[in-house]
Amino acid sequence: MTTDTPARLLTLLSLLQTPREWPGGELAERLGVSRRTVRRDIDRLRELGYPVQATMGADGGYRLVAGKAMPPLVLDDEEAVAIAVGLRAGAGHALAGVDEASVRALAKLEQVLPSRLRHRVSTLQAATTPLTSGDGASIAPEILTVMASTVAGHERLRFAYRAGDGTESRRLTEPYRLVSTGRRWYLVAYDLDRADWRTFRVDRVAEPFATGARFAPRELPTGDAAEYLRRSMQRHQESYTIDVTFDAPAETVATKVPAWLGTPEPIDTTTCRLRATATDPVEWTAVRLAMTGVEFRVREPAELAEFVRELGGRLVRGGGE
Repeated sequence: MTTDTPARLLTLLSLLQTPREWPGGELAERLGVSRRTVRRDIDRLRELGYPVQATMGADGGYRLVAGKAMPPLVLDDEEAVAIAVGLRAGAGHALAGVDEASVRALAKLEQVLPSRLRHRVSTLQAATTPLTSGDGASIAPEILTVMASTVAGHERLRFAYRAGDGTESRRLTEPYRLVSTGRRWYLVAYDLDRADWRTFRVDRVAEPFATGARFAPRELPTGDAAEYLRRSMQRHQESYTIDVTFDAPAETVATKVPAWLGTPEPIDTTTCRLRATATDPVEWTAVRLAMTGVEFRVREPAELAEFVRELGGRLVRGGGE
């Protein structure tokens, strides 16, 4: 029997958050109290803003329905571990649809997980290998959660950083936003030592440390972190235009090319054309086109067309007679 009222209310809330209708008698039995006490506890939950709906009749009962606001979730051990493992798996690879909000959710969950559950989550993740379609490097979820917590809490972040040329440095920043491109995670932050805004590839970050020092967020020049990242990448990378036709419908090709490479446009019902700006080396773009498994022809650039021909010949020779 649960005699402590706050604990009993949490238990009752946890039961009601299961998507089913609970008869009053079953709730009373689960909680070890009378039906009258259950009714009083239901009234207390309603006073706290939880929309508990009651149905009358022999088969009537109670259920939690959608309200105007998201109520705090009460999770049991198995549910908490399952959600944390799922969020970690998605956060470790910059997959489409797994954005900063998901990482913030993971940071909040891991902050309150008991050590025994945190250990279970780490053990499960270490024992599994996800098969992902992303092309970005894997990232330790712990790095993302530390960074997300400093973004949300306006807390200065210190970390070690390895630049593209291998140069290593220590950075002290005011983190602004985490941005996912679909392949990689980036941090947009104000670099205090350089007195300017910078973007950092998260897979090149090590030893992130939340300093505890709060700051008032600065105004980003573009006003939007994703737009700032896009402009930053354009400034630092050479881009080129690709123009490719495929012998397949546009909707078929769209499922085979990554979103960052562009969206194919239909020519007719059996062919389509892909025109986009690419920043990856032409060798990598050629490999991605070949991986679609669809017949294609490169219109431009000439360097890409030439490498595709070389790659085709190399593959034929590699297959032997």
